[in-house]
Amino acid sequence: MEHNENNPTPENIMKIGTGFWASKILLSAVKFQIFTTLAERKSMSASDIKTHLGFKCTERNVYDYLDALTTFGFLNRDGLLETAMYSNHQDTDFFLDKNKPSYIGGMLEMLNNRLYNFWGTLEEGLLTGLPQNEAKSGGDLFDAIYSDPQKLKEFIHAMSGIQMGNFMGFSQAFDFSKYKTLVDVGGSGALLSLMVAKHQPHMSCVSWDLAAVAPFANENIQKFQLQDRVKTANGDFFKDSFPKADILVTGNILHDWDEETKLMLMKKAYDALPKGGAFVAIENIIDDERNKNAFGLMMSLNMLIETGKGFDYTVSDFKGWANTAGFTSTKVVPLAGPSSAAIAFK
Repeated sequence: MEHNENNPTPENIMKIGTGFWASKILLSAVKFQIFTTLAERKSMSASDIKTHLGFKCTERNVYDYLDALTTFGFLNRDGLLETAMYSNHQDTDFFLDKNKPSYIGGMLEMLNNRLYNFWGTLEEGLLTGLPQNEAKSGGDLFDAIYSDPQKLKEFIHAMSGIQMGNFMGFSQAFDFSKYKTLVDVGGSGALLSLMVAKHQPHMSCVSWDLAAVAPFANENIQKFQLQDRVKTANGDFFKDSFPKADILVTGNILHDWDEETKLMLMKKAYDALPKGGAFVAIENIIDDERNKNAFGLMMSLNMLIETGKGFDYTVSDFKGWANTAGFTSTKVVPLAGPSSAAIAFK
């Protein structure tokens, strides 16, 4: 919003300060599967929703809750209070109905179940420089997630949810004409490979990740019926060399780690690529002036919460690391919202 120095206004201060109220209203609606239920039933009254969800609060509380979701643009409403009928907005119907392949609620579920409480101790993270998640009691974030099948499933769905729009965008915006093979390093649920294979019929893709992840990836590959051109392979990007391919991609991987580890991973990518090959990092690349991509900056702070040492980075940062790793040129392709594909060519 524009700020007039002659007329100070508290509007933006209060909007951001109470931001967790709005956040919790949406996150709880996802948890209650309100949008999935409305996708099935088309429309419902507040009274029907109250009964369906087993709310014990007053009717007025339910009106406030549903009308807040309406004011935010997540629900449509016909009528008022007792006569109101609620239905999904087209965005929530497409992205927050659990029964549609376009569902991105996995990230919102993880925000609610894990990150909401962890972010409550951001001050402690800034004061100590230590993670504020499962690792707080001396463990490791990824050990904690990978050792718990339910947490692992939620994490994979979250990563898929936050990246789906980017993967769709990249699969159509990048020029694949000179390439035939792609390996997604840390490929999680294999969605990037699936999007590329779907939109680029000449491409063969491998989703490369730890063995525990393969069943989830293979389930997605079956759903898309692309078993002929999308495979899974097991490996650990700390211990193993990267598989050789024309294009190597990492999605939300580099930002997990400190600068030294980022550079090590980019050097591994360089070694695995042929001349003319491309390394692609799909993340919330921060603008060089560091004053536009607010989501990228918040995601970078989320890496403090999650890993203690990780951070999101600028275009200039990426260019510098690519140069050090031996790549000859770089470019950035904007994707969905605050995300971009940072590309380094060998």
